[in-house]
Amino acid sequence: MMVKISNYGKIDDKNFIEYLVNGLSSDQMDFLNENLEEETEIDGESFKLKMYFDDRLYPFQSEVAQFRLDDFIAREEIEMNIFLSSFLEDM
Repeated sequence: MMVKISNYGKIDDKNFIEYLVNGLSSDQMDFLNENLEEETEIDGESFKLKMYFDDRLYPFQSEVAQFRLDDFIAREEIEMNIFLSSFLEDM
């Protein structure tokens, strides 16, 4: 499974991160699409996930994140990969 952040920012005063996930089987994508509470979409071979964060939990808001944004993005992608992998164990 490969997780990449495809977009992030703020919409209507809500912080969000959009993830693009590749390398999942159609059964895995269906399982995630049906069982995750976040906004999800299956787009061909890719699974899209959009999460919203309040200011306190948004990972890209700090000054340190602005200086080391690539590190923060990579860490967030790894954390989402681990989360989805553990979630798929319940399949």
